[in-house]
Amino acid sequence: MLEDTSYAILPSNAENQKENVHSVGAIESITWDGNVLRGKLSKGTFFIYFTEENVIRFGVDPFGDISETNTIAVEKDKPLSGVICGEKETEIQLVYQNYKAIIYKSPFSVRVENNNELLFATDSPCVTYTTDKHVTLTVHKSPDAPVYGLGEKSGFLNKNGSKISNWNTDVFAPHNKDTVELYQSIPFAIIHEPGRVSTGIFFDNSYRTEFDMQRYENKMTIRADGGGVNSYIMLGEDIKDTLQHYTKLTGTTPLPPKWSLGYHQSRYSYQSQDEVEKVVALFKKYDIPLDCIFLDIHYMDGYRVFTFDEDRFPQVEQMVSELKEQGIDVVPIVDPGVKQDVDYPVYKEGMLKGYFSKYLSGEVYHGEVWPGTSAFPDFFQENVQKWWGALHECYTQLGVRGIWNDMNEPSVFNDTKTMDLDVMHKLDGKLISHKEGHNLYGIYMSKATFEGLQALMPNTRPFSLTRAGYAGVQRYSAVWTGDNRSHWEHLEMSLPMSMNLGISGVAFCGADVGGFSSDTTPELLIRWTQVGAFLPYFRNHSVQDSIYQEPWVFGEETMMSVKKYIQLRYRFIPYLYTLFYEAEQTGLDIEWLAYYSSDKEMVGAVYEDDELSYDYRDGKYSLTKITVHKDGQIHVDNSGLLDTVVKTQVRIIGKGEAGE
Repeated sequence: MLEDTSYAILPSNAENQKENVHSVGAIESITWDGNVLRGKLSKGTFFIYFTEENVIRFGVDPFGDISETNTIAVEKDKPLSGVICGEKETEIQLVYQNYKAIIYKSPFSVRVENNNELLFATDSPCVTYTTDKHVTLTVHKSPDAPVYGLGEKSGFLNKNGSKISNWNTDVFAPHNKDTVELYQSIPFAIIHEPGRVSTGIFFDNSYRTEFDMQRYENKMTIRADGGGVNSYIMLGEDIKDTLQHYTKLTGTTPLPPKWSLGYHQSRYSYQSQDEVEKVVALFKKYDIPLDCIFLDIHYMDGYRVFTFDEDRFPQVEQMVSELKEQGIDVVPIVDPGVKQDVDYPVYKEGMLKGYFSKYLSGEVYHGEVWPGTSAFPDFFQENVQKWWGALHECYTQLGVRGIWNDMNEPSVFNDTKTMDLDVMHKLDGKLISHKEGHNLYGIYMSKATFEGLQALMPNTRPFSLTRAGYAGVQRYSAVWTGDNRSHWEHLEMSLPMSMNLGISGVAFCGADVGGFSSDTTPELLIRWTQVGAFLPYFRNHSVQDSIYQEPWVFGEETMMSVKKYIQLRYRFIPYLYTLFYEAEQTGLDIEWLAYYSSDKEMVGAVYEDDELSYDYRDGKYSLTKITVHKDGQIHVDNSGLLDTVVKTQVRIIGKGEAGE
């Protein structure tokens, strides 16, 4: 690939190419209906209203009438009653209690005050656009204010000084801090100014978006490749307050089944029933706790979803039943690509009923994935969601209680890595292009899966795991951070990735323990297990052709260390389960609930030159201090934190263990 060589940096005239940027201009007219202010601009239209005392929504469309419709991300949004609107010569004011939104007429811009203290301000003008229909919102920020959130992004916890774009992408190549487009797109950022305000900005636009905190030190620009500006501004007292406003808007993580909080073992792939049973037998032999084992794509008949290969898994019903008797759940993978095969009932029914994604001409889109040429369900249609959900009966009738969704960016084996952008989807009776719907595809698949399992198992809490998603995905699925590598840098990176997912509303998340690709080492496996035991989701997963990385593969000494931390996970599952209940009720992140101290200061990520330290505490309990080191380094912990008695079902964790 030429883009992987110096060809990628050929001399160009990029510096001489300037994009023509236009302003939306001034307010020309307004209407006020008692709750919502709407108006016409020199170019386009706008609306603005309070949804809570300290939460404001405003939208701008330079190209026509602004839609007040949200994406699937938003669960609850209603204009606040009791707001007073007043107009002056140069501005319009919306006032609710001590909060005042000031909308300047020329050029159009917005600022928000509380008791006359400025909390939020856009640039003037606040919205610009280009003739190719890109729109940009520019807001002011303090130069040194840390920025958190933005979902699953590589690099450091603080995103200030970065340029972050959102376009769900299947990335197998090794991630680094410059790999900004991964599997999730969550356009929500928190600008944190301790003691003053934590400003949450949710830019609910499903096109490719870019948050630029690099070009200007005192501004953040948010750009979308289509659609309009649709933004929520949340002015919290601190990060906790702002996160709760966000999850009130987009939904909280439902309390998961208790078994999903235990240790999970996976590989791409355990290729037969015999291999699965042998792996489980070794967990029993070595007395290592196990709650779940995964089946990757090799369990299928020719990679056809909703089928089993009878040669590889001749007695799958018996296998699932016997494992369930041992307290072990089986979770199979389900990808969106449906193999093109007229004798395959799922493909045949989908074609006959018009359930697959199509071009405007009506031709069904086909792309290459694991089964070969495949069609892709149009999950945006409610009837397709119900159809897809009902297909999971082939699993639930066996006793399966959880499903793993992968490749749902959607990933396609071509140069663009996804569907053609002119493929159309039918959303609420309206046709949208894949350019608009791409980032939403994964969350709609997760919705179809989760609600399908709920319908098939009405008295059971289902488990759903997804690779791709959008804001609000926490309502339907846990998230893992995708195809990481067995590198120390990826272990380090997994922590801020998980924490920023949590700060973005996704409480149930984690990374592949040991690393998915490349070959892990005994020490890396131990260290990663130590970290994974304290993250919300805990799964060991590895790729085909890499060495196996089950707890026992490196010998007894490594196994005993790995086993100890898997056992430790089970000692504090009652505490973790309580945190998940609190997360469902409050909208807070599991890691946040564990890190949050009584003085309301964030004590999570502490970076040093040669180590990565995390304190897990929340004002009521102290668990432990976990220090992760690079290969071969030794550290003696003198903090005294490890002597703390845990005031829950967790036993005391001594210095000799966490510092091993």
